[in-house]
Parts: sequence; C-alpha cells; structure tokens
Amino acid sequence: MRVSFIGMGIMGSPMSRNLLKGGHEVTVWNRTPEKCEASRDAGATVAASLAQAAEGAEVVFLCVSDTPDVEAILFGEGGLAESLTPGQIVVDMSTISPEATVEFAERLEAMGVEMLDAPVSGGQKGATEGTLTIMVGGRAEVFERAKPAFEAMGRNIVHCGPHGNGQRVKAVNQVICALNILAASEGMLFAKRSGLDLETVHKVVSSGAAGSWLLSSLGPCMIADDWAPGFMIRLQAKDLRIASEAMEAIGAPHPGTELTTRLFSEAVAEGYGENGTQALARLLGWEG
Repeated sequence: MRVSFIGMGIMGSPMSRNLLKGGHEVTVWNRTPEKCEASRDAGATVAASLAQAAEGAEVVFLCVSDTPDVEAILFGEGGLAESLTPGQIVVDMSTISPEATVEFAERLEAMGVEMLDAPVSGGQKGATEGTLTIMVGGRAEVFERAKPAFEAMGRNIVHCGPHGNGQRVKAVNQVICALNILAASEGMLFAKRSGLDLETVHKVVSSGAAGSWLLSSLGPCMIADDWAPGFMIRLQAKDLRIASEAMEAIGAPHPGTELTTRLFSEAVAEGYGENGTQALARLLGWEG
C-alpha cells in the first residue's frame, strides 16, 4: 500500500518505520524536516510539502499534538485539503476533540475523501515495537481498506463505531490512565517517605490487586529517577482537557478527571511538561 505519514514525533517516527517494515511504500513529512531523517534512513521518501505528501497516497496518516494542529494540516493554507482527491483516506492518529473530528470528517467527505479517527495507546514503546492498541472511528468499509496498514503498527486494532468514537474511546483510556498514574505516584511516594525498599514494594504491589500496566511500566522509572518520556506530561494534560470537556458536554460525573486535569496542568506549569507521565511524582514531592 502506498501511504504518507505526517508528524515525525516520538510516536509518528517509529510508526512510519513499522509501515516500511510491513512492506508499505511510505512518504513522510514534518514541519521540522530534520525529524524525518530516521524514517528516510529506513527507506521512506521525504516530501517537501503537504501537497507532495498527498500525491498518489492511498492513505495519509496524521500524528500531531492537538486539535488546532490537525485542522491546520488539513485545512490551513497549503494544507492537505488543497491536494487530496476523491477516494483517498485520511487517518488521524492524533488525540484530539471528538466533536472536531466529526466536523473534519464531514468537510473531507464533502470533497469525496474518507476519514478515520484512530488514536493509539501504548506509548513510545508500543509505537517502536508495533504493538499499539488502535481505536478507530469511521465507516467500517473504510476501516477494512486501511486495516493492512494498521496491522503494521498495532496488535490490538478495534473498530469502535462512527466518526469520533475512536477519540471518545481514547478519552476513556486517558481518564483511566491518569488516575492510575496518580495512584502509582502517590503510593510509591508514600513508600519512599516511609523508608521502605522501593524494589520490594514494587514487586509485591505489582503482583497483587493493585497491579496495573502503568504501575509495572512507570514504577521502575520512578525508582530509578528516570523521567524520560514514553508519553509526555504536556500531552497527558492536553488529553485530560479534551476528556474533561467531553464529559462536561454530556453531564458525566468526573471528579477524578477534574483532579488529574488540574495536577497534570500544574506539572506543565512547574516545568515538567517534557518529562514522562511518571514525573507526576515529582510534582507531588519526589526527590532524587
């Protein structure tokens, strides 16, 4: 399959390389061209413009930071909409507003262009290893057309219903993740302040009822004072803002999400935005 990938961040770059490993013909583009180098070295073509990236692609993937970024890439001056042709598929793998996603899909549909929203879970490790969970919203027949490309990037690929539902499921994921991160940070800080052996605490707690993927993955990072991002604090804060807005719009109770939205936003303000989400422990007072 001939595909293009827009956005060579810590997720998009390894995802594009997994598409190459899967036998697909890949063109990449990024606002900062230097970030395309790893994919170029792996065999991708680097587009000089969004128009060049769109040319001839069966599927155009996007993986950027926020709703305004997706809108600018699609509909801004020099954006993809100026070059896309009927029958092409746009797959947005960013995490953005579900309501905006529906609007973008309608605008593209009016041009004869299909869209899927396909946010992911699994962090940089999952993007690198090709084991992401991919939550897809959009028409089922379009999902089936794009599925061979999804299979190069993920292990658990689920069609979640119409446009916007991929983003809604991702919002649920981020709410639960954030509350788990807070629990792991608070619990491990309690252990540290109590003078307990942190390796022992982590081993015991991870194997019991309090065990979780996040505790297993992020607990060792906290113990090692390793704050490198698998997923950044600032992006988690953004995702929680989107989830909070969606929950407020339908009147869903969200006291835990209100708390984690505030805490992750505070972590950004304190300068931890580029750290991994385990650095929420630093906001709570982890020293080391």
